[in-house]
Amino acid sequence: MITQILGTALFGVPVLLGLAGLLLPAGDAGRSGRRPAAALGILGAALALADVVFLLAATDKPIDHSVEVARFGDLAVTFGVSLGPAALYVALAVTVVALAVQVYSVGYLHDDPRYAPYAAQVGIFTGAMLLVVSANDLIMLLVGWEVMGLCSYLLIGHDRRLPEAPRAAVKAFLVTRVGDVGFLLGIALLGVSAGSFRIADVLANAPSHLTIAGLTVALLLILAGVAGKSAQFPLHTWLPDAMAGPTPISALIHAATMVAAGVYVVFRLFPLFARSPGALAVLGVMAAITLLLGALAATAQDDLKRVLAWSTVSQIGYMTGALAVGAPAAALFHLLTHAAFKALLFLAAGGVIHAVGTNLMSRMGGLRTHLPATFWAFVVGLGALAGLPPLAGFWSKENVLVAAAHATEGEGPAPAWVGWVVWLAGLLGVAITAWYATRLLLRTFFGPERSRTEQWHVGFDDARYEREHGAPHDPPRLMRWPVQVLAVPAALLGLVAFLPGFRSALELEPPHLEISIVLPLLLLALGAGSAWWLWHTAPGVDPARALGRWRPLFAAGFRLDDVQDRLVVRPVRALAAALRLVDERVVDAAVEGAGTSTSRLGQTLANAHRAALPRAAVAVFAGALVLGVVAAIYGAAS
Repeated sequence: MITQILGTALFGVPVLLGLAGLLLPAGDAGRSGRRPAAALGILGAALALADVVFLLAATDKPIDHSVEVARFGDLAVTFGVSLGPAALYVALAVTVVALAVQVYSVGYLHDDPRYAPYAAQVGIFTGAMLLVVSANDLIMLLVGWEVMGLCSYLLIGHDRRLPEAPRAAVKAFLVTRVGDVGFLLGIALLGVSAGSFRIADVLANAPSHLTIAGLTVALLLILAGVAGKSAQFPLHTWLPDAMAGPTPISALIHAATMVAAGVYVVFRLFPLFARSPGALAVLGVMAAITLLLGALAATAQDDLKRVLAWSTVSQIGYMTGALAVGAPAAALFHLLTHAAFKALLFLAAGGVIHAVGTNLMSRMGGLRTHLPATFWAFVVGLGALAGLPPLAGFWSKENVLVAAAHATEGEGPAPAWVGWVVWLAGLLGVAITAWYATRLLLRTFFGPERSRTEQWHVGFDDARYEREHGAPHDPPRLMRWPVQVLAVPAALLGLVAFLPGFRSALELEPPHLEISIVLPLLLLALGAGSAWWLWHTAPGVDPARALGRWRPLFAAGFRLDDVQDRLVVRPVRALAAALRLVDERVVDAAVEGAGTSTSRLGQTLANAHRAALPRAAVAVFAGALVLGVVAAIYGAAS
């Protein structure tokens, strides 16, 4: 009984405390509610973390309980949780990152008058992701899925002083909603075919009630929602623009919520995907394109946060690639390590931005001596991102690449060519990732220290600025502690792959360390070495200059935003304008015209009745004469 209560409290506590936080005042009046808001946000994340730790330590079998809450004909909707070891490990990652973000935000948003609703929305966001992780019913999973979409809209657009923030929030909301239409239809098709929305029933019954073609259609609809939430091609364009939100929210979205949700849904439904080679083939192609597109786009960005955003797009491609080649455990392992090092990188990036007042790497440089703690956090995070042994990302990425290499031999549920596509894309991605990670580190922390006059505008008073704000320095303790804590799993989490208990919980293959891993290490050295060589030959000059005429294309994300604008946005706007014109000129005109015509006819008749007696008499005699003439003519004719 206690495990059932704790399972429900896992997502219920952050949501309830978040809703309580929404009652606190905001704006200038909200400064008095700042401490209660921080306490509620941190308490919600801390209680959820303690809940997960207790369940991991105290339970030796999966938690699965549900209560029927609604029935539609023969279809029942249940409320309950299903928490196995894999779900608990994902929940652990979510709660650790959420707690780090809540603590970090107290310092990062210390002067934000709207901190109270921000902290509350982060709590609800966390609870919604935990509901996706723990729900045992597709309808309840959908509830958490949609609440996350709403919270992301509110949090990305939090800073109303930035003109790009509302646009980015609306874009994220609309692009993900496009995918969610398919997601809803896919859930409906699976639930109706299985006769139940319980995930266990769907996995057991749906394949026997659907043909392979029908199952493939349902899974492709699910993948539409996954592509939207997890920022996969072609619905990835919202994620780089979402950097307009506060940096802690970027860490939460990229590391533990939203983008991880789509991967986890495919993981939970993987027994169905394993029965559909067509769905896996689509997933594999989507993964390969996304992996390379995100990595190439990251090579040309000047904005520090956008480099990390495009890297997330690419790394999620590794996860979906692992799923496509039939290695769900490798995908989940990379999801866990990515949560650690990507949260570390974003929070460390917030420290850099806090110190220098800009996101642009072209206005940074020489920060290694001023921000030593932040510098080493970046070394660990970027090393894990690039797959540098023995950091966390090396072990998880190694699992993905080995699984793809084995899939090229026809092992697994996907066609062999899917294994080749994912493996080759993954290898190329290793080199590109190492290149842009090295570029980011060199551009930000090495080279000449740029004066603020050079950074912002001629005539800027450097001495006065430093008197008022001080020289660049590591962030305050509330921002530094979460970064230091996250550096530990970013460095060491990969080593848990050697623990038999962890491997058996995820059904993860042991680290292979076979000859096939030598090639990725050579490619990593090639990518990092070439970036360093370009920097060394021209110190202080951006290595991205080597991209030549390709640089603007990469920086614009291959202009897919422009493609979407021409093929989707403009036609939809034109259609909306045409429908509005029809509504105003035809529908409204017909309704208003009927009323206007009746009014005018009534006015005419009223004027006729008000005619003077002589004129009225003439009119009567004239009418009688006309009627007489007509009667005579018709009488003669008959």
